Amino acid sequence: MRVKLEVGRTYSTQSRVEEWMTAEKAGNKGVDALSTPTLVQLIEDAARACVAPALDEDQVTLATHVDLEHRRPVPVGFILRTEVEVVLVDGPRISFAVQVFDEQESVAEGTHERYVMTRAKFRSKLEEKLA
Repeated sequence: MRVKLEVGRTYSTQSRVEEWMTAEKAGNKGVDALSTPTLVQLIEDAARACVAPALDEDQVTLATHVDLEHRRPVPVGFILRTEVEVVLVDGPRISFAVQVFDEQESVAEGTHERYVMTRAKFRSKLEEKLA
C-alpha cells in the first residue's frame, strides 16, 4: 500500500435511483424500487473509492463478503447516500461498516469485506483456474 490505511477512514457517495436500477428491471415484476443487487454494487463502489488512495498502482481490492440488511424500499428518483467506514485492517483484509440512506430514512446497513491483491496475482489465479 502507498499509505497506511487507518481504521476510521470514511467515504460517502450520492446517487439518484434510476429506472434501470430497480428490482423490476432485474426481473422481479411489480417491484419498481431499488434492487438489492444494485444496492450491493453501490456499496462496493464506495468501499473501493474509500481505499483507492491508499493502494499502490498495481493493487486492486476484491469483494470477499457482504452482510446486508435491505430494510426499506427506495423509489425511482430518490437520492441515496452510501456511507462506508473502515472498521478493521488485518493485513490485506479490510472490513467496512456500511449505511445507506435515502431522502427520508435509513434504508440499509451491514458490513462489507474486501481483500487487497496485486493485479498480477489476481490474473495468475484466473489463469490457474482456466488451465
